[in-house]
Amino acid sequence: MTQRITPPEDNLKIRCRKLGHQIFFSYCRRENRGLPCPKTIDCWHIHFQVQDYLEQELTHEEWNQAFAAPAKPKVMTLLDLIEQAKAAKEEGSG
Repeated sequence: MTQRITPPEDNLKIRCRKLGHQIFFSYCRRENRGLPCPKTIDCWHIHFQVQDYLEQELTHEEWNQAFAAPAKPKVMTLLDLIEQAKAAKEEGSG
């Protein structure tokens, strides 16, 4: 059986190793400030040809930003998420 190259629709959720709960591919695709999460290929490769898909969808620069940069320590990722949540809350209340 050959794997498809198109991503699954938002009826398939998998467990996010980064967040610890179920998420859709569409979230992983944009999680990193509009770019894919660096773990996207590792997490989704068993479900479809995610690397081929992303290579077609991303520019060379976007690919490098998403996957060639060294991974941030988990604490830094958590701090970034906290700051994003604070900013979103301030926008919502202002």
